[in-house]
Amino acid sequence: MRHIDDSPITRDGNSLILAYDHGTEHGPVDFEPMPKSADPTHVFEVGRHDAVTAIALQKGNAEYYRAWERENDVGDGAPLLVKLNGNSNLAKRDDYYSPKQCSVRYAAEELDADAVGYTMYAGSLHEDEMWKEFRDVQEAARKHNLPVVMWSYPRGKGIQENDEYTGQEDPDVVAYGARLGLELGADMVKCKYPGTQAGWQQVEDAVSGLKTVMSGGSKRSDDAFLEDVYSTIAVGGNGLAVGRNIFQREDPEGLLDDLERVIFEGTDPAEL
Repeated sequence: MRHIDDSPITRDGNSLILAYDHGTEHGPVDFEPMPKSADPTHVFEVGRHDAVTAIALQKGNAEYYRAWERENDVGDGAPLLVKLNGNSNLAKRDDYYSPKQCSVRYAAEELDADAVGYTMYAGSLHEDEMWKEFRDVQEAARKHNLPVVMWSYPRGKGIQENDEYTGQEDPDVVAYGARLGLELGADMVKCKYPGTQAGWQQVEDAVSGLKTVMSGGSKRSDDAFLEDVYSTIAVGGNGLAVGRNIFQREDPEGLLDDLERVIFEGTDPAEL
């Protein structure tokens, strides 16, 4: 098994993953603040920034990305992380579930992926089914020598109906989800920010050194965003998986410059 530190999706042990699976998960609404972001090639270009260690794409855009690289002779595009599962906001469901849209074999052999990702909704009525799918993903990824990133988003009726939890960003819930990444064999886990540095410390305490990245979430001010990223790095976090906070900006380069210093150099945002 290849250790994730040897993978191209990390740099000096940390990562900045540019996530662009929003067209599947949320539809066109996420592109409306910045219409050019609906064009995948715009985001592909953004992903060429030195700070970006991987670009996370669903199967169709991953195919497009590889074709774009060939057609434009782009030798230094970001490493490809293929997101294997996803769902839309259109369907009515009894609880959270994200079905697979791509196999590990196709990601590895046809798309030349550098890593694969899978969303796990622990706490959903469909948790058992997702655990089985993740087992198959993880074991196939080992055969293809690919790191596995778990989008660990505990949510669903099991959490909503449990009086011990205040919601999906409750530090206890986030830490439990992160621990599942370790238990089920992920190489990196992507988690919601639980609101405080102490909450992220709880995540780190739960994972025994497993790579952790903060979910970027919806767009907000640069200062608040950079502070949250720094607070995770300062207690052992390994970076960020971010989409809207990057591609919804007219000029994302400045923020990426700052994130590069925070994530890979440990720079306090107050010093930027």
